[in-house]
Amino acid sequence: MHDDELLTVPDVMARLKLGRSTVYDLIRSRRLPSITIGRCRRIPARAVRDYITSELEVAA
Repeated sequence: MHDDELLTVPDVMARLKLGRSTVYDLIRSRRLPSITIGRCRRIPARAVRDYITSELEVAA
């Protein structure tokens, strides 16, 4: 996963093993940053990595 890679919502769903509504809830709550290009939602791979890191820190 490259830092500058942009992922689709289904990509993030597969990587985090989460459902569609959960991913959109993370986006809506700004816990998972995203951008919109036209009508397409994209999540930077770095944002997914940062989200995982922050969740691990909270769990520790």
